[in-house]
Amino acid sequence: MILAIDIGNTDITLGGFEAEELKFVSRLFADCKRTDDEYAVGILNALGLYGIGREEVEGVIIASVVPSLNAVLKNAVKFLFDKDALLVGPGIKSGIGIRCDIPSSVGADLIAASVAAHYIYGSPALIVDIGTATKMTATDKSGAFIGTSIIPGVVMGLNALAKETAQLPQVSLEVPSSVIAKNTADCMRSGVLFGNACLIDGMIDRINEEQKTELKVIATGAMASLIVQLCKHNITTDENLVLKGLNILYRKNRI
Repeated sequence: MILAIDIGNTDITLGGFEAEELKFVSRLFADCKRTDDEYAVGILNALGLYGIGREEVEGVIIASVVPSLNAVLKNAVKFLFDKDALLVGPGIKSGIGIRCDIPSSVGADLIAASVAAHYIYGSPALIVDIGTATKMTATDKSGAFIGTSIIPGVVMGLNALAKETAQLPQVSLEVPSSVIAKNTADCMRSGVLFGNACLIDGMIDRINEEQKTELKVIATGAMASLIVQLCKHNITTDENLVLKGLNILYRKNRI
């Protein structure tokens, strides 16, 4: 089994692959204060929950947007499996180009998502990652990463409404029955959910116009299924796109 680890700002997502088949997905809370021992316990518990022994893990690959957790997770992996995790970064063989001003600055999650989009869905494509931030990444017809737009995320916006105003409460994210809502909680939900859907639809139009083509759109991330249902464009949802890209990257770089 190949263990793919996606370190995000809010969650650390684990995915176990047998060849191309994703066998399980589990999430840990991303906390820079936790030690490598604590993360080792979390990973071991996740494997145990799905009946997987540590001896079944033959390799590990990590994508991270939280540099302070890189060494911690690599140490946890070394302790558990006596293997060095492959960390996505400069020098890794991806099979796609990185066409931007500073290639080394491109996030590992964006590379993994671009790789998965190219090899699974085909290029050119637009990848909409709806998580802590909403990132819209374009690839060209060869699969090369050509750039990203980064937007404040859905939950970030909802939290800001509650934190920065005197009378607006913290609310759960559920789709209200109408855009023009009739109570405070639904008014907030409407603005955040329908507003983000409209934002994504509008950005797709602008990106297609700029690229002079109709890009296929793949949505991923924890909030993808909630927001995509409210969009007007034809969007394929694959919540595990980054994990699938990591699995492809591991196999391309396996010695």
